Parts: sequence; C-alpha cells; structure tokens
Amino acid sequence: MSDTLSNILTTCPYCGVGCGVRASNAEQGPTAQGAHLRIRGDDAHPANFGRLCVKGSALGQTLGTSGRLLQPEVNGADCDWPTAIRAVAEGLQQTIAEHGPGAVAMYLSGQLLTEDYYVANKLMKGFIGSAHVDTNSRLCMASTVTGHKRAFGADVVPGCYDDIEQASLFVLVGANMAWNHPVLFQRIQAVLQAKPDAKLVVIDPRRSASCEAAHLHLKLRPGTDVLLFNGLLSFLAQQGKLDQRFINLHTEGFADALASAQLQAATVEQVAIGCDLPLEQVLQFYRCFADETFSLTLFSQGVNQAIDGTDKVNAIINCHLATGRIGKPGCGPFSLTGQPNAMGGREVGGLANQLAAHIDYSNPAQQALVGEFWQAPNLVATPGYKAVELFQAIERGEIKAVWIMATNPLVSMPQADKVKAALAKCPLVIVSDIYQHTDTLDVASIKLPALGWGEKDGTVTNSERRISRQRALCPPPGQAKADWQIICEVARAMGFSQGFNFANAAEIFAEHAALSAYQNNGERAFNISALAQLSAEQYQQLAPIQWPVTDSNPQGMARLFADGRFFTASGRAQFIALRQRGLTQATPATPLWLNSGRLRDQWHSMTRTGEVASLMQHRPEPFVSLHPADAALYGLSEGELVQLSNASGCLLLRVEISDNQRPSELFIPMHWSAQFASQARADVLFAADTDPISGQPALKLSQVALKRFVANWQALLFTRQPLTPEQLQLFSPHYLARVPLSDCQSYRLAVTTSLAEISLLLQQLQLAPTLHCNDSQHGELTSYRAAAIRDNQLQWLLLAGTALTDTDQVWLNQQFTAPLSLDSRRRMLSGRAGQGGPVDNSALICSCFNVRSKAICQAIKKGADSTAKLGKQLQCGTNCGSCLPELTALIAQQKSKELSDVTH
Repeated sequence: MSDTLSNILTTCPYCGVGCGVRASNAEQGPTAQGAHLRIRGDDAHPANFGRLCVKGSALGQTLGTSGRLLQPEVNGADCDWPTAIRAVAEGLQQTIAEHGPGAVAMYLSGQLLTEDYYVANKLMKGFIGSAHVDTNSRLCMASTVTGHKRAFGADVVPGCYDDIEQASLFVLVGANMAWNHPVLFQRIQAVLQAKPDAKLVVIDPRRSASCEAAHLHLKLRPGTDVLLFNGLLSFLAQQGKLDQRFINLHTEGFADALASAQLQAATVEQVAIGCDLPLEQVLQFYRCFADETFSLTLFSQGVNQAIDGTDKVNAIINCHLATGRIGKPGCGPFSLTGQPNAMGGREVGGLANQLAAHIDYSNPAQQALVGEFWQAPNLVATPGYKAVELFQAIERGEIKAVWIMATNPLVSMPQADKVKAALAKCPLVIVSDIYQHTDTLDVASIKLPALGWGEKDGTVTNSERRISRQRALCPPPGQAKADWQIICEVARAMGFSQGFNFANAAEIFAEHAALSAYQNNGERAFNISALAQLSAEQYQQLAPIQWPVTDSNPQGMARLFADGRFFTASGRAQFIALRQRGLTQATPATPLWLNSGRLRDQWHSMTRTGEVASLMQHRPEPFVSLHPADAALYGLSEGELVQLSNASGCLLLRVEISDNQRPSELFIPMHWSAQFASQARADVLFAADTDPISGQPALKLSQVALKRFVANWQALLFTRQPLTPEQLQLFSPHYLARVPLSDCQSYRLAVTTSLAEISLLLQQLQLAPTLHCNDSQHGELTSYRAAAIRDNQLQWLLLAGTALTDTDQVWLNQQFTAPLSLDSRRRMLSGRAGQGGPVDNSALICSCFNVRSKAICQAIKKGADSTAKLGKQLQCGTNCGSCLPELTALIAQQKSKELSDVTH
C-alpha cells in the first residue's frame, strides 16, 4: 500500500445500503491484519453521511494476503496467467464444439462491480451464445424484480433514502434492518425520536432486533403476508381511504385486485385467524396505515425468499397504489437490496431472464438493438436457466462447463449438498475468487485469483438506484487481477478481440452507459446517457448519483413516478389480483418449521468477516433458536447440541432458547461454511422450491426434525495456524466450530468417539504433543490436556474432557504472542488455563469497544438503565451504533426480571 494514501473515497462492499467509506493511512501503526489503514464513514456520501455499521468499521482488518488465492491453478497445479487463460478458453471452446454453447454457463455475484458484470454478460449472451448466466442476486432480489415489472413495467425502486426523514409511519416486512441495514435503521430511529407521532410496525414471524424500537410487532404465521396485505386493501376500501383519483388516472386492474382481496380477506377477523394474530393488533396496523399518508413500507428477504415472493411484493405495492402513495416524498414501497451491487447486476442483464440494460427477451425489436450495439455474432434469443435450474442442469449433465465468480453456491444454494455433488462431477468448473479455500473453490478444476475490496476499481448501485465508485486502496496482491480483466483476456483468447479491448474500467462503464441510452426514447427506465461521455478522469472523480441520469436530468433523479407515468405499455401502473396460497402442513417426520437469516456481524458465507476476530465474538458458534415450549418438549437446555435433519441433509448446532420464536418454529443463521463448522451449512436443509414467476428459492421456510446430539467428550483446541481442509474433514461426523481469535485459531469440538481414542485423533491431525497430562476416574479417562511447544513458542493447545468448564480464552490467546513462562505452561495443562479470576466468555455485544453481555448486565443492575448511561459508563453503542437494539433489549430484560422478582 502506498505510504501516502490519504482520504480515498470508496464504497462499502457489504449490504445494499451502499455506504460511502473514507480510507487513509492509520494514525497508529498496523492493524491486526497488517494493513496501515484507517477506515471511517464518508460524511459527504448521501447514503450514510459518515455512519458505518460494525462490519463496515472493521473493513481495514479484512485487508492483507493471509489466506488469499495469489496465483492461478489448473488441475491442482500452480501456473502463470497465460497458461490459465489458455486453459479456460480452450476448455470453453472444446465444450462448445462438442456440446454447443448451451453447455456453458456462468454464475455471478452481487459482489462483482458493474464493469465486471457487464463484460461477463456480454461475452456469454452476445459472443459465446449462451443465455445461462445467472447471479446469486436470484437468491435475494428476483421476486422484487418481477413484482416491480408486473406493477411498474420496469425493475425500479420508486423512492429514495431521503423519504425516511419525510415519513411518519415505517412498516418493516420480513426485514431485520437493525442488523442487516443498520445505517438506514439508525435514520429511522432518529425520526422516531424527533417526531412524537411517528410509528414503526414490524411484520415478522420472529422477534428480531428491529422490534426493540417498534410500536407494534405482528408475529404472523409464516407465509401469510399476502393475506395480511390483501386484508389491508379490503380495509382501505371499506374505510373510504382510497385515492380514487390516482386509481382512475394512473392505474389499471384495481377492481379485479380488490375483488380478489375481498374474496379471501373480507373481514379483519378472517385475516387475524389466517395470520394467527390477535385481532386488535391487525386492526391497529390497518388503522395506522389508513390514517398516515406519509407511510414507507420497507421489505427484504422475508418477502422475497418465498414460493409466492412475487405475490408478496405486489400485495404491498397494491396498497400503496390504492392510496396514491408513490412518487411522493415520504411514502412508497421500498425494496432493501441485500448485496452491494445486486442492482448493478440487474442493470447490465446479470439475470438469466434479462438481456442487457433492462432489455429482456419479450421484445424482439429491442433484442435486436442489443445485438446491433454489441455487434454480437451469437446473440441469444431466449432466456437461460435461473440459478436453481442452472445447477439442476449441471446435475443432469446438460451443462458441462460453469464459471463461478465471487460467490459460494455450495453454501448459499438450496439443497447445497446436491449442488456440491453436481459440481463435483461437472467436467469443467472455473472459479474466480479471492481466497484459497471456500467450499466452492475446493471443487474447482481451474482457480483464478481475483481482486477484492480495496484493490478493485469500478462502480456499484445501491438500493436507492445510486451509483457510487469503489476505488482501489491497495496494489494487487500476488498475481490477482480484476474480474473484468480476466474475462476480457479469456474473450480475446477465444477470438472475440473486437468487443473486449478495454483498457480500464472507465471504458467499460462508458459503453454500459451508452447502451442504456441506445435507441432509448423514454420507454426504458434505466438510462444513464449523461454519463456515456465521461473521460477517464471524470470517471475517477464521479460522485454518487441516482439514475436515471440524462441530459434533461444530469444530476440524477431521486424519485420516480411523480408524474403518474409508468413504464407499462399503457403508461399506467398495474394492480395485480392476488390470492393467499394454501399453507403446507407439517408432517410427523418433520414437525418443526425452519427459518433462516443473517446475523449482525457476519456477511454471507463469512469468507471475509469470519476472519475478523472481533466480529466472530458476537455469535461465535452456529446455533438454532427455539421457543421455551419446544425446549421443554424435547428436554433441551441452553447450549446443548442438537441435530436438525430432513431428506436433504442435517446440521449440528448449539441450542438457544428464546421466546423470540413462535412455538414449533426455529431460526438458524445462514453464514457458516465448511471452513468454520463441520455441519452448519444452513441451505442444506432447504428444498429447491422456487417462486414460479421469479425463480427465487424459498429459503425462509423448511420442515425439519430435531434430536439431541450426544457427544462422549468436548474440547477446546487452539492452534497458531488454521486447520487445513483435510484436517477439518476428520471432524465431519462430529461437531466443530472455528472461532478465530486475534492471535490464534480456536476450535470448539464435541466428539462421539471415546476419549480414550484421543491420541489416535491427534495422530490423524498430525499434531504431535510435546507436553500432555490426563485425569481418570474409576479407570476411565475423564480429561486430557496436551500442547506442542517449539522454540518456547506455543504451537497448539488441546483441552478435552467429558465435562468442559469455562476457560479464559483471552489469556490463552495471549500465550501465542510471547515466549512461554514456566507458570504459563503449568496453567495451560492444569485445567485452569487462565489468571484464576472470573471468566467472561459471554457474547460480545459491542464489537467496537469489546464490551460483553455480562459486563453490560452488571452495569444495568447497578443503575445504568438507558443506552446513554451504558454508553457513558462502558462506551458501548457510542461508535457505529449496531449494538443499540441489543442494549435496549438487555435493559428491557433486566427490568422485566426485576418486576418478576417483585411480584413473586
């Protein structure tokens, strides 16, 4: 990295908020990862005005070469780039020659920059001639895309973030903003504090962190969102709260939509019964929405990831159209994008049912425009396979070659074990990634080292249609290259030089912008024609801007549809007649319903965030949250291990008991991969059921069985270096969770074999102890402790036993940083392994200031009964603010406990 780095403006690579980041040289030496970098929010960026969440604040700790893929590999052998490019090009050409272009596919990612996406899509759909290009955005945003297109005629988010400050009612549907879009949620909280009459309603089957600020939480039966919003539409009509003028002038299909809603949700009582909600709560929500014009409905994966996800989106939009609450400040339906560039990928045609520049396959004349603009020799004419279909085609042997970029489908796809088996038998699997080991990279025949955040240069588009620049902060590590460079080199090696002679990302962006304008006479929403003539310098200096950006709107446009004109054939918005589908019933074999979601401090499959020690302390192990009634039914206690299973696979998880869940409903986090746990890839348990319109898989609802996992012994293993994939594989029948610490790796183990066989396990792991001791009772081994020390430096330490007590992991982590004293050796092997005082291994609530739940609860008991008092005393909640909802929850829990103690 340059020693003169100062105030480089870039964009965060995590969620779709698209926060601006300001990077400069650190004022006080290197971080734990070795990067001399200071990261803070860009106070001038309109997405965040200087705020960053805990993940964004820790970005500097994710830079460095540890664990990176630094040179190409072909069939397990390191090679140079010419060899790798030739292998990719020849492999694709041979596949096409033998099986046709339809035997080739690409699977892309919202982590790619728009310029990467653009050339990948162009190569496949215009030059190779395969439409089988899809993206992991299919897993999170496809239902919103189809819902928008049905209602508006285009894939557009109507509003902008500034609507938050204008609104007085916020309705969160299937969106835990407090954890997943925390910077925007803080803006909502600020409005709630500033406006006494402002209200927050959360609609979610489980009580999430977002509910801590809510005035009303509708804990509805999973899958009944359409019924709830159909009921709202009926109620609005009954109460005379429709905007009849707007309906008459600017919409079509209202009568059919209302009739369909009334058929199933004629009364509020019907809705309450169907959604399994108290009648008064449903009425309270309906009255709030009916009475508050400035209402903003924000929705995310809880809406999209369903077999009727598109209908859920349209059910929400119907209510906003019926009240004319669209295209105006402070109101509208607002889709919260999951990834940093999911929208950018849709702009360039990264989905299999799109062609490019918001042109799809339904209009042959517009298709021809793309072919003409690209001068494409092999332009595809029909849609390709969507994500689930794509991997099923690989499983069938129909697709023989797949190129996967910046994503980890062996963790994120439904029926992930079947996806793994499919890729294992695919003749050619090319993977571009930044890390040496991911579940997907480990099955690749060709591995291509790509640039990561802080190294690559291009643009992303956030949830409010705002295009922002990602700029390079660091030089490329090893031989890593930008994805667009790799794609263009492969294209030229395949003989497609004419369309892929780009010198830099600026040239690609200019072509992308020009295509958006080509023969666009206002019938296509996506238009950034005013950016098509940017010079390289202007591109470098490009400030965040919302599309459309045209000669008539050179500064961009915050809100769409203010004029009541939509992008449908008639120019009118379309109401969609909807019916709540019948709900599947639980079976005796799989009696529990399973939901999945994100955690506050982790991102996707943890390849980046999982390596940051502070981010792993909040929720260090994979877990399943279940209601106290279910815990009692199964005889389970907090922290026990259980197995969840169905026909697709099984998981091993820690038990968390919480009334946040509805009875008979479970929640698991989606993040753990094979690099961090033995059996915790959540999507193994979700069937490949998809929305028939959007093709988005239903990753929010599955059916599972639960049983206790019985281990003969448990252990903590600390190692200087991470275990290899081969070593991790030895624990596949057992429970393993990896928790990186600042100076070592820790592993939490629960093993089904006899403790007497521990020496054999160490031998298989190739861990040779230099010190060991054990305890026995009645001739049975009850504990075993061993360590390896080389040159007076601790290499690894194992603490195993039939019962394992809390260990001072902070102290143990420190033993890897300095020569060991004789006293330290004794402590490590004595079973005390610490300083002898109280051990606080409780959850890390405030990652910014390393404040754990035990210390927070003690402070609350002593009178710190507000987040402000906790912040003053412990600093928690005073930096990024991501922990504020949990602080509020801990305060409420303590007050509830005190009240209970008084009444009893």
